[in-house]
Order: sequence, then structure tokens, then C-alpha cells
Amino acid sequence: MPDSARDRFDEIPHSQGRVGAHRAENPGMHGWFVLLWALIATVVLVGVGIFGAMIAMDKISFGPDPVVPSRTPTPTATTPALDTTFAVFVLNGTTADGLAASTRDKIVNAGFPAAAVATADASQQDFPVTTVYYVNAADKAGAEALAALLGATKVAQSDAYSNDVVPDQKQLTVVLGADQAANAPAPPQTPSGAPSDGSDGGSEG
Repeated sequence: MPDSARDRFDEIPHSQGRVGAHRAENPGMHGWFVLLWALIATVVLVGVGIFGAMIAMDKISFGPDPVVPSRTPTPTATTPALDTTFAVFVLNGTTADGLAASTRDKIVNAGFPAAAVATADASQQDFPVTTVYYVNAADKAGAEALAALLGATKVAQSDAYSNDVVPDQKQLTVVLGADQAANAPAPPQTPSGAPSDGSDGGSEG
């Protein structure tokens, strides 16, 4: 193989070493630099991915916080406490026998004094809806409590009923209607063979 022609680089003394274009790069430094940038790029990409996912799931919002309307609790109706200081007059406005008496028992068992609860038949026997009447506006709560005890749905103010039971004592009057007729006690059963009119079954003569 023929020798190549000499050039200006062959004139450099060997004592100066290799410089300039002839110096080789350090392969170790280049490898760590690439690894560092790869690690940084990985962290950035993972962070961007997590951030984007949180935006997509509405975990992060750039606007003002949405206004959540407050829910106003619905007030619940409460039944007034039973006021046993009233006298009570129970009128049977139906044809059901024993209805006024059984209603009186229920009122007395609730705490009303027995001497302050009286019964009678109403002037009409086809009263449609059981109604509790009170005299003064201040007595309405007591009427509502008594109506709740009896399962009545109506209260009304009226001065037609007062001083019927105990003189000068505030009074509530219950007029029993057809809606309460089903609560009347069943009539006593007559023993088989016994006379139904109370006679001894003997014949006249």
C-alpha cells in the first residue's frame, strides 16, 4: 500500500498531544446527560397526564366554584299538646248506638277528668264530618289536639256550645259525624233462644 502524502497535521510535534478536531468526546458524560433528560421528560409527561385526567374528571376547575343551592328544610306540622283543663261535651250526630259513650271513655282515658266530660245526642242524626268546636280563638290549639286524639279532621269556632258541662269552665264540644260511626261498639249479642225484648217468654192468659 503506498504511503499517503504528508499534510500540515503531520508537522505538529508529538509533545503537544492531540488537539482540536482530533480530540475524542468522553462517552461516559454523554450517556448520563441523555439519561437525565429522559428522566425529566418522563416526569413531565406523567405530570401532564395526571393533570389532564383531573381536569377531565372535574377535579380541577379554573372558573369560580359552582354555587350549590341550599335546601330549606320543610317544616313539619306538629300536633299541639293535649290540654286536659277543658270540659268536653260529646254529642252523637249519628244513629250509631254507644258512639258517644265510647268516645267519652277515650277522652277520659287520655287524662280528662271524668266529671268534666259529658255526652248527649245531637239535634240531628246525619252529621257528616266529626267536628270539634271551640269558643275563643285562644282555644283553637286545644281543639286541634282533641281532634287529633279522636281522629277528627275538622275544628271550628262557635259560641253555640258553652257552659254545658261545668259552669264557667272553658269547653270544647265534639259533634260526632258519619266518619266516626264505624268506631261505635258492637251491640251485645243476644243468647240463642232468649227473648230479645227482655220478657221471660211466658204467654199471657
